[in-house]
Amino acid sequence: MPPPAPLAGALPLPRPLPPSSSLSSIFMILGPSAAAAVVPASAALSRRAASSLATTTFTCSSSGRSSSSSSPPTLLRLASRRSRSRRDVSSTLAACSCARRVPSRMLSTLPRLPIFEAVARHDPRSTAVVHSLSGRAFTYGELLADVSRARDRLHDARPAGAGLDGERVAFLVENSYDYVVTLLACLAARAIAVPLSPAFPAPELQYILDHSEACLLVSSPRFTPKANEVLATGLASPPAHVELPKHLGVGSAAPETVPLDDTDPAGAGLMLYTSGTTNRPKGVLLPQAVLTAQSRSLIEAWNYTPADRLLHVLPLHHIHGTVNALLTPLLAGSSIEFMFPFNADAVWRRLAAPFLPATDGTTPASISSNGTLTNGTSSAAANSHPPTVNGTTASTKSPTTNGATPAPPAPISFFTVVPTVYSRLLASHKHLPPAVQLAARDAVSPAHMRLAISGSAALPTPVKAAWRDLSRGNVLLERYGMTEVGMALSCGLAFADRVDASVGWPLPSVQARLVDVDTGEVIPEGKDVDPLTGRERAGEIQLRGPTVFQEYWRNPDATAKEFVLDSTSDGDDGARPWFKTGDVAVRRPVPSAGHAPDQPWARGPMYFILGRRTADIIKTGGEKVSALEVERELLSLPEVAEAAVVAVPSGNWGQKVGAVIILDGDVVGKWSPLDMRRALKPRLANYKIPQVMKVVDHIPRNAMGKINKKQLVKAIFADETSGDEM
Repeated sequence: MPPPAPLAGALPLPRPLPPSSSLSSIFMILGPSAAAAVVPASAALSRRAASSLATTTFTCSSSGRSSSSSSPPTLLRLASRRSRSRRDVSSTLAACSCARRVPSRMLSTLPRLPIFEAVARHDPRSTAVVHSLSGRAFTYGELLADVSRARDRLHDARPAGAGLDGERVAFLVENSYDYVVTLLACLAARAIAVPLSPAFPAPELQYILDHSEACLLVSSPRFTPKANEVLATGLASPPAHVELPKHLGVGSAAPETVPLDDTDPAGAGLMLYTSGTTNRPKGVLLPQAVLTAQSRSLIEAWNYTPADRLLHVLPLHHIHGTVNALLTPLLAGSSIEFMFPFNADAVWRRLAAPFLPATDGTTPASISSNGTLTNGTSSAAANSHPPTVNGTTASTKSPTTNGATPAPPAPISFFTVVPTVYSRLLASHKHLPPAVQLAARDAVSPAHMRLAISGSAALPTPVKAAWRDLSRGNVLLERYGMTEVGMALSCGLAFADRVDASVGWPLPSVQARLVDVDTGEVIPEGKDVDPLTGRERAGEIQLRGPTVFQEYWRNPDATAKEFVLDSTSDGDDGARPWFKTGDVAVRRPVPSAGHAPDQPWARGPMYFILGRRTADIIKTGGEKVSALEVERELLSLPEVAEAAVVAVPSGNWGQKVGAVIILDGDVVGKWSPLDMRRALKPRLANYKIPQVMKVVDHIPRNAMGKINKKQLVKAIFADETSGDEM
């Protein structure tokens, strides 16, 4: 097949550059009057890298017009890469408003991973990723090509002859298309992707890099200073540093075909680090087969489709943000819109934008930075502008109006976040302008937002009820998961299957059981109540199936400790061990008499989480108390804004129930522990009512809204008799 002709006005393609071990940087001069752009290269430039450079040209002049010169671009060899920085490249190209790129003539093959096969099948014109604040958008038709180029960049950063199979590649990249491309490029290189949180302090990032023995540290320009800070901390084995260009997308005019091969992808995977409490974080290894199983399970349960548009406001170093809100929608062909970090007002403005009334009868309204309505020509979050690919309008579901004024963005149909996000949205909604409040309620109603999910922490019942009222009946779906297993339990899609305080049933391909926390015996279904005492039998949730992680990285003792073989099992999963989650639950029949869940996987009794065995199960005077149950009751009181219930050491009772609360502003200084006890007495057994209470201004939470209760006890209940005794 002959090579494609260059675009009109483009400069002739340069000849391929021969490999040279002495090259450390290459300059490509764009034209007679154009500024120079730096194209970084590794110390040993491979033929593939040189060819890639040789098949991409830019046409631009300093005046912003296309250069008509027929003279070929000039290649300059430099002795040191210090002479120009990558920032010089980005600023130079950004200044050239007419810069164009001709797609590379040949793209290297990608392994036939299910995620790549799925992306190749999706409509190439469909939007894959949108960056909400900038309006930049990218289609499925260009995603694999960008992944192929990024994968080659990773390979070129390695010494000659050194591959990436099974190697760890850590990266600091913002929530954007560049993150998506970098993650998929790691999988394409059959490497283990290790996403890092830019919010982590340098010592914590140093620990992860040392523990994972990452061979590469990839950073976007925004986080390069952070990467340099970590690299200067005295790492045991410093990784090579790869700084990405300003944008990874090439903005090709047409989809580029990327061949897939049958290379064994066994080394590819993802490694997420758990949050440490008393011990160091552990690296949870999730091979690509596990990631695929997790995504397919969610597609079956939650019905992701190409029609879905998901608003992504979560961090990406957690399983929730990476699998539920990124890999799974990509596998299904949905659109992902990044809007991180989370800001309640900005999210409401984005959600409301498609439903705001027209200001002149024809033009859709938008919202300015101060929350006031405009004529649709601007938005604080730039959400009323059509998405662009490197400055070029992309093919999206939001066409322009009358050929001039941009139409509003597409409605959000899928929203998955943590309870804290819903709490902040509820608090923020009341402060929006009336028209925006109304449009926002339309946006989150069942008619437009088909699925709103809460997870990663317990959902307070009052928050669930308030969201249902605000959204005109859109009941939040609760689910249960963790880093080691992805999503394991979920309520159903039908509103009747979303029972308060329940996380539903085992998801497709997931097996679950309860094991008595005292006897170690498996609790059979149908035997969930002790016939002697009449009390529910609480057990640790144990899970198995293709969605469970492989191991804790280089920690065989911890891995062995968390798995148990079941000698009574048989069938295909007979040799698969059970993972001990450490979470305690009870099972109860479906509350609605005679109701049968609509989805075939939602069968049997429903699971209700009581809490972490080590942090949320309080053993006081021979009784077991669920901290989550007490928290739900506290939060149902109008005087309580936030609450955390903890186990406080007690010489008399072993442990006593303690409450750390934030009061509503109207009752601060007026509500006493005695008032709390009186309010809870009709709701809880006497032994469950907190014996000590501390009122605070702030309860610290991590990025996923979770509270480290061990640290909270140390900080607030240093003395076992501290607090107000009752």
